[in-house]
Amino acid sequence: MSKTPEPTPPASNPGSTRIVAGETNKPKRRRTLEIGIAVGLVLLIGAGAAVASVVAKNNETQAAAATTPAAELRLGYFGNVTHAPALVGVSKGIFASKLGSTKLTTQIFNAGPAAIEALNAGAIDAAYLGPNPAINSFVQSKGASISIIAGAASGGAQLVVKPGINSAADLKGKTLASPQLGGTQDVALRAWLGKQGLKTNPNGGGDVAINPTDNAQTLKLFQDGKLDGAWLPEPWASRLALQAGGKVLVDEKDLWDKGQFPTTILIVSKKFAADHPQTVTALLQGHEASVNWLNTASAADKASAINAALKATAGSTLPADVIDRSLKNITFTVDPLAGTYKKLLQDGVDAGITKPADINGIFDLRALNSVTGQKTSAAGLGQD
Repeated sequence: MSKTPEPTPPASNPGSTRIVAGETNKPKRRRTLEIGIAVGLVLLIGAGAAVASVVAKNNETQAAAATTPAAELRLGYFGNVTHAPALVGVSKGIFASKLGSTKLTTQIFNAGPAAIEALNAGAIDAAYLGPNPAINSFVQSKGASISIIAGAASGGAQLVVKPGINSAADLKGKTLASPQLGGTQDVALRAWLGKQGLKTNPNGGGDVAINPTDNAQTLKLFQDGKLDGAWLPEPWASRLALQAGGKVLVDEKDLWDKGQFPTTILIVSKKFAADHPQTVTALLQGHEASVNWLNTASAADKASAINAALKATAGSTLPADVIDRSLKNITFTVDPLAGTYKKLLQDGVDAGITKPADINGIFDLRALNSVTGQKTSAAGLGQD
């Protein structure tokens, strides 16, 4: 939402010279000086009025710009089933229909830290990603960079390992992968290992080596026996299990109350949101429509739509059993599950990825609640 410019404080009144009609004993030079001062004051007041007029017009122009939809919305997301609201919203034209005259351009990422880097650099305006990179950006920028404006998916992340690994103790000395250092699955893996008494560090050392790796490369390395496991989002967890002979050692939903935890959320640059609140609302309208479609469409229609989007973004589709298994592990929701974020922050701290911080203000759910007509809670960590 646009920030109303603060009014310019009134200028202090300059001292005035009292001129009395009929006064004859005032020296001529002083009278000339007084007249000069008076003329100067008139000119100064006139100039001030002109400046004030220009400032007012500039403020009006800025206010008008803030209520005008953006010419373009640049949206980032991943080619993952956990990002199905973005995949479906783009491929089925749902976002485009809500954005109207605003042009939609998209960029595909492998993991959240890369998307955050692009957003903070001004290359994109909004993004679907996991919560931990969003938390890290918010903390590092002291709250100036992003706002979480909606949830997208809960569930759909697992630690898949070689069949011979049966417990956390079996992982000592092994090599695991995550999508990217500091990403949501990377943090989850490091935090879980720490709770099992296994040390890791961002450089890949410790009791368990963690190699942040592109998801497609992880699958190949696992198939070739060069990795012992990986903590991945869907469909990659299902691909390791169904196409590479892996087994699930940890389903992340088992680590959370009621099995609910955010895998994918929707964030926006605070600057973009302030400049173009109407466009953010339109994006959320498209997002809600996409989530509703996913929650009401048949399994066959969902699989078809997701595969069509993956074909367009990644050049290939997924086998039916992989999509089916993936979708069974995911709940699509606009609720970002704000009550989980203090634990997510602590997991990042425990993993050595994030510093202890106050994340109050990370959520701005006002536009979401106006779109849905329901009250999604920010759990005391922002506006709702």
